[in-house]
Amino acid sequence: MAETAAAQKNAQITRTAHSQGEEPASARPLVELDHVEKWYGELHVLRDINLKVSKGEVVVVLGPSGSGKSTMCRTINRLERIDSGVILIDGHPLPQEGRELTRLRQKVGMVFQSYNLFAHRTILDNVTLAPRKVLHRPKAEAEKEARELLSRVGVEAQAAKYPAQLSGGQQQRVAIARALAMHPDVLLFDEPTSALDPEMVGEVLNVMTDLAREGMTMICVTHEMGFARQVADRIVFMADGQILETGTPEQFFEHPQTDRAKDFLSKILNH
Repeated sequence: MAETAAAQKNAQITRTAHSQGEEPASARPLVELDHVEKWYGELHVLRDINLKVSKGEVVVVLGPSGSGKSTMCRTINRLERIDSGVILIDGHPLPQEGRELTRLRQKVGMVFQSYNLFAHRTILDNVTLAPRKVLHRPKAEAEKEARELLSRVGVEAQAAKYPAQLSGGQQQRVAIARALAMHPDVLLFDEPTSALDPEMVGEVLNVMTDLAREGMTMICVTHEMGFARQVADRIVFMADGQILETGTPEQFFEHPQTDRAKDFLSKILNH
């Protein structure tokens, strides 16, 4: 409980600093993208991306389809290579390959649109596999923590089942527990609710909201406007491979600065 209270306090300090337009006193950014460029052949998908994310901050990335949101998210743990620029995690450049990259991915968890669970393994095995194989945790220790994490996301009763026996919302919550089992410094969410039936969206967003309140650093690509308004410390709006504006949820939703953002909001909010 003391750790949670401390995390909440640190997160609140961070959020207060950002709401006042200040950098938190302590630290360098936990995640930093500096003049990042990415091409797919002749298609320029990321154009001079500059972004800093502090420890405990929740950044929600919004924008139309094809704007580069997911690509940017995937570059942060090097699922996508960049063509120029620098990405830093806790002050260290993103490794190119090998063991250093593996170690980095332990720090940067990711939750995808599709749940990517192993169909032939139980839910408990899905959550314990990486801690046992990568972190070399003893089986009993890994299983104990996995059960705690499954309880935390509300699916502890499903531990012995297989993914196909769970709803989409339950599978996505298992995917979040699996990411948390690696004790990441930052969690990336790439459209985590887009593949879910509408009635299952809320249960996943509730887990994400709880993580934010506990101080988890999060970068979330989503179309869930209610979540963005209520949970984000900062909105990043992208279109055509560029970050066009950033601001607090109140600033972005009530006073968008660019015509592109105004057009996006008029279509989304009036839908």
